[in-house]
Amino acid sequence: TVAAFDSFRFVIKGTLAGGAVYVAYDQGLLGSGTQGAEALKKAQAALPPAIQEWTSYIGWEVRTVQMNTLPPTPKFDFSPSDSWNKGVQTVMSALSVAPTRACEYTVEGWKYVKDLVK
Repeated sequence: TVAAFDSFRFVIKGTLAGGAVYVAYDQGLLGSGTQGAEALKKAQAALPPAIQEWTSYIGWEVRTVQMNTLPPTPKFDFSPSDSWNKGVQTVMSALSVAPTRACEYTVEGWKYVKDLVK
């Protein structure tokens, strides 16, 4: 029964993760930078009405005057592709230097051990 429960949990988690990836793809978040910017604009336009509807459903009173006094959403000047490329370059640079660094650290380690044995 425990194994069946663990399998069930795995299936549920996998389904939720797959659904999240599908929604992100469907909204254009996994596409180009322009598709991501369009998705962000859609989200910024949909958020205030959704909050208003949710708070009225819950029973909280939100005055429209308060909604209008909220500061505007910040403008993002962020390019996901540039950040991604920089991250890939950093990782590849670290991987290309790794064998040399491993040799250097090995030599230092042997030298340390030899000094301890003397």
